Amino acid sequence: MRLSFHGAARTVTGSKHLLETGNRQILVDCGLFQGKRKEAFEMNRRLEGIDPEAVDAVLLTHAHIDHSGSIPTLVSRGFEGDIVCTHATRDLANIMLRDSAHIQEFDVAYVNKKRIRSGKNPFEPLYTMDDAINALQYFVSYNYNRLFALHDDIKLKFYDAGHILGSAMIMVQAEGKNILFSGDLGRKNLPILRDPDSIDLPVDYLVIESTYGNRLHDDIENMEKELAAVITRTVKRNGKVIVPSFSVGRTQELVYALHRLFLRNQIPDVPVFVDSPLSVNATSVFRLHAECFDRETHDFLVREGDPFGFDSLRYIQHVEDSKKLNDTQDPMIIISASGMAEAGRILHHLKNNVEDERNTVLFVGFQAENTLGRKILTGESPVKIFGEPYEVHAEVARIESFSAHADRDELLGFVRGLKQEPEKIFVVHGEEESALAFAESLGEISKAEIYVPEMGESFELN
Repeated sequence: MRLSFHGAARTVTGSKHLLETGNRQILVDCGLFQGKRKEAFEMNRRLEGIDPEAVDAVLLTHAHIDHSGSIPTLVSRGFEGDIVCTHATRDLANIMLRDSAHIQEFDVAYVNKKRIRSGKNPFEPLYTMDDAINALQYFVSYNYNRLFALHDDIKLKFYDAGHILGSAMIMVQAEGKNILFSGDLGRKNLPILRDPDSIDLPVDYLVIESTYGNRLHDDIENMEKELAAVITRTVKRNGKVIVPSFSVGRTQELVYALHRLFLRNQIPDVPVFVDSPLSVNATSVFRLHAECFDRETHDFLVREGDPFGFDSLRYIQHVEDSKKLNDTQDPMIIISASGMAEAGRILHHLKNNVEDERNTVLFVGFQAENTLGRKILTGESPVKIFGEPYEVHAEVARIESFSAHADRDELLGFVRGLKQEPEKIFVVHGEEESALAFAESLGEISKAEIYVPEMGESFELN
């Protein structure tokens, strides 16, 4: 067997891991790269190292676009196999891939207006809505904790990763070996979702994420306290709280936390707007999959009703209603996608609010290198939004305890908990500094061969 890394290698985006057995090519995740616009656009267009027509199946750990967003490109270029995932991931991918296509078409059209006026050639989107819809027919879904045959010579088992709704660690059994792909590994005691599963089978080869491989998170118990503090001081300034948030997972966690804070009268009674059609649709999918919820959320459902709905909350679908949010100067909370401020309606909210010192831009998730979110978070000013410079005068705040990624100690604890020590461990899905630091930490607790793959690097497994 051979394992090759064509994404999420010394970076946190574009997850693509190609497992080749004697008879099969299995692609684990097929995500979009995010970062420098031109560079990411070219990488996403090329699908470097992958022949779509030769791939037999795609195994999808979860629906986040950095893991799923290149699937329509793969299909449009000749892939005809199964895309295998959990039931909740299938339902989320249905809306997320269509939303991704819509955003690409919309943003390219927006940029092309200026390009055409200046005599430049227009861009083409990576893929269209038709491409995304066509890709959906290849999805096949299964439950957690069920060993099933992908082919005569390959078996799979999904374990709950506790990262977002439907997220899975994927065990692949091939040629007498067990290869475990962690996907994005969640944390214990996070709201809404169950804790990550324990792995009940031995692991010969482990591919593990390292997003926070060199850091520790704040205590989860402080999450709502910090959120309340940010909102309270911003409202005292008569400002708005602008939150770039991933539509799937983080937005629902935020809404649930705000619901509980309102019930306890711990924040001012201001309107909350979730301004993202994808977030609206994703929240509907959450309501369909209560089998993924933890006991606390089940109890909340019985006691208080819908965790994702309360009197001060409004979900925004239409562009006209989104634009109206920027016409009012009253305090409010606006939660909008994308989580790294790279596309979608959040760009318009930042453009209209980032120069006002009364406002706060609140980050509640990881910001990859070269993204607009990272630039704002690290104090860059001015920043370019839609190609125009904007001075950052708003307060910039960050709450890391919302993270749905395991931190260094949680990742190490997961490895310690495996039934047997793997022969080889591959550290992926982390910026180089984080991945290398985590590999060093792993070396202190494990005798496995530990690798931090470069982009395009391949390894023999037996």
